[in-house]
Amino acid sequence: MAKTTLKRTLSLPYITFYGLGTILGAGIYVLIGEVAGKAGMLAPISFLLAAIIAGFTAVSYAELSARMPKSAGEAVYTETAFNKKNLSLIVGILVIFTGVMSSATLARGFSNYFQLFFQIPSWLIIIGVIFIMGLIACWGIKESASSIMIITIIEVAGLLLIIGIAGSSLLTIPDRLPELIPSLDSALWMGIFLGSFLAFFAFIGFEDMVNVAEEVKNPERNIPWGIFIALGLATLLYMIVALVAVLALPLESIAGNETPLSTIYEQSTGKSPTLISIISLFAIVNGILVQIIMGSRVLYGLGRHGWIPKSFGEVNPKTRTPLLSTLVVILIVLVFALWLPLGTLAQLASFVILIVYALMNLSLVRIKKQTPNPKGVKTYGMWIPVTGFLICTGVVLFKAVISFGIV
Repeated sequence: MAKTTLKRTLSLPYITFYGLGTILGAGIYVLIGEVAGKAGMLAPISFLLAAIIAGFTAVSYAELSARMPKSAGEAVYTETAFNKKNLSLIVGILVIFTGVMSSATLARGFSNYFQLFFQIPSWLIIIGVIFIMGLIACWGIKESASSIMIITIIEVAGLLLIIGIAGSSLLTIPDRLPELIPSLDSALWMGIFLGSFLAFFAFIGFEDMVNVAEEVKNPERNIPWGIFIALGLATLLYMIVALVAVLALPLESIAGNETPLSTIYEQSTGKSPTLISIISLFAIVNGILVQIIMGSRVLYGLGRHGWIPKSFGEVNPKTRTPLLSTLVVILIVLVFALWLPLGTLAQLASFVILIVYALMNLSLVRIKKQTPNPKGVKTYGMWIPVTGFLICTGVVLFKAVISFGIV
């Protein structure tokens, strides 16, 4: 009897929206207030710096995914590069950890927005949203991807709405340009770097796309293109919305704000932020769904390779999804979402994913030396993964130094 496998149903638009949905949901809708709290008026610079940091690694992921379009992508790349099972397993677990942390972060962000409408205990909201998103993830990849595409269109519309109602603030840029350009003051740059570390979380998502490679049509072409399109659109939207936020509102209104876009809407229009708050809820659940799917596919891939119990690599013949892996991820997300606060979750996710990114860049360096020009695969210069590795390693060390109070 043939073993049930994952089903290839995702085209380029589906995989692009899959990535764009989680990138947007994890960023502006939740963290812009946190970033402004660190970088102040220079928050747009923090987002730009985070985009550059993520960009090098995104190109590395594009090449790796074209070379090896497999579930549990990062673990597979590590195994190919270093041929060390234990290291590959550790990388796979770290990737699952980032998905769990991201979903937990978004679940807490969802509860903040939901309480604008209903005064329900936060823990009950978190359990409810994770349970519902988990059911969709169990249902099927095509159904999940269709939901993600629809919600992504809604969340992009929400960002365009904010730009539309507060976009007149962009006309003040010539007069306020000195406030938006950092001086050589070390304290300002410290704020920018700390803000970029948080803003980096807003770009987490493109790596999720490689972990559904076995469900993508023509993955060698569609995943790289999907990564580039999703990251490019997200960066453009982030920069514009970040500029609007710091120009349209007093800094004390946006810094540390847990529902920043609702505040922009309310103060710009004088109306209740009901509409943008509802859109924000959609954006956040999108990210939760994508991260649950990603974590379950990594567990599935580890099981299929025999690196963990093979039961995790089983696919339900009816739903064509890895049910056991999905249920385990849901449970772990729930535990962390109820346990840790928003800022801590975001920083943990950023720290771990940077370590994974560094390893993926290093893996590509090794793989390119082993097989420089594989047939039918678009390759990029060696300087890209080398630069990506140095940047990610440098940011990790910088954050470690700051966390331990060395400077």
